[in-house]
Amino acid sequence: MAARKRASTTAAADTKPAQTEHKSPESTSPDPPIAPPKLGVIVKLCLFFSIPYFYLLFFHYKIDQEFRRSILINAGLSLAGFFVTLKMIPVASRYVLRRSLFGYDINKKGTPQGTVKVPESLGIVVGIVFLVLAIVFQYFNFTADSIWLVEYNAALASICLMILLGFVDDVLDVPWRVKLVLPSFATLPLLMAYAGHTTIIIPKPLIPYVGLEVLDLGWVYKLYMALLAVFCTNSINIHAGLNGLEVGQTVVISFAIMIHNIMQIGASSDPEYQQAHAFSIYLVQPLLATSLALFSYNWYPSSVFVGDTYTVFAGMTMAVVGILGHFSETLLIFFIPQVLNFLLSVPQLSGFVKCPRHRLPRFNPETGLLTGTPDGTLVNFYLRVFGPKSEKSLCIHLLIVQAIGCCFCFLLRYLLAGWYK
Repeated sequence: MAARKRASTTAAADTKPAQTEHKSPESTSPDPPIAPPKLGVIVKLCLFFSIPYFYLLFFHYKIDQEFRRSILINAGLSLAGFFVTLKMIPVASRYVLRRSLFGYDINKKGTPQGTVKVPESLGIVVGIVFLVLAIVFQYFNFTADSIWLVEYNAALASICLMILLGFVDDVLDVPWRVKLVLPSFATLPLLMAYAGHTTIIIPKPLIPYVGLEVLDLGWVYKLYMALLAVFCTNSINIHAGLNGLEVGQTVVISFAIMIHNIMQIGASSDPEYQQAHAFSIYLVQPLLATSLALFSYNWYPSSVFVGDTYTVFAGMTMAVVGILGHFSETLLIFFIPQVLNFLLSVPQLSGFVKCPRHRLPRFNPETGLLTGTPDGTLVNFYLRVFGPKSEKSLCIHLLIVQAIGCCFCFLLRYLLAGWYK
């Protein structure tokens, strides 16, 4: 993740664990092309995660042919989006370098890699390709009188607005206190168009005390939707600072969301409930495909930086699918590492503890290892507990923690099924 170095030394501290700092271009010589994508990593990830997904889709559950057809069309478009994103990132990199939108990798300071100009804000490519895929998919799945079309377009409007605000942040370097409220404005199209229920199912153990099985929250439910979007958007943004971590956590959570949705479609006989989860898949598959293309360039050592444009876009997209798919509780459990990172960050976010601009671990150029600092982030906490690690090793460990958190969510749902709700 990148952050622009401010000219003023009195500017407010940015809580994002940024990975780069901007410098003015020192020469007008043409910049070398970025390194080629690391497709081997992508192939391994796809094989590992896609096997359970397609097994559930084609063999384990008897899913309606119409749903399966729409999911496969969406998957085909997403695959096309992967290759388009793969080709567009090098092109966009040249343009952002011309506009001096680049950074230096702070975690490699003191090494030759730390002096390389790395183009940033490449999340804009992913966001644009995602929106095009989502819009084109309407032609194959929705009719003019579809009851889901309004909410689908409202979701795209919220995501589009968040991409715009994220790119504005990358260019203008918006203070973090302003960043916290930006998702609130981006959710307005979704909140205004939302026509779904505003009720929650009371957990069975609490029914004798509440006296109700279903509780209508009214406007409070919409407030909860807005707060969920704010949390998801900012939680991806502050759990960062390593090559591949921002995109990697999005990829892991996206796979978990897809598997969860397939399980819910296959286990339910309610058409509206199935459609809600299919709706979620229609947005998550393009997110996953375009993110994998970006991941191939952002994995260690990064050829590009994703910028706030990507982190807020990814967070908003996952918040939208959780809200409209009606599985916000499950989504929050998928976000367990992000919740822990937020809790660790509260003292610095609230101002009780001094917050530096870059809450990064300390890099030792002699050993090539990162050591934890007292800053309240999950990255630093992990290093303080388990000792110094290389950046690549640390990122792999944190992504494994993310995957374990998602597996814990599935286990928890299995254990509580029939008892909790």
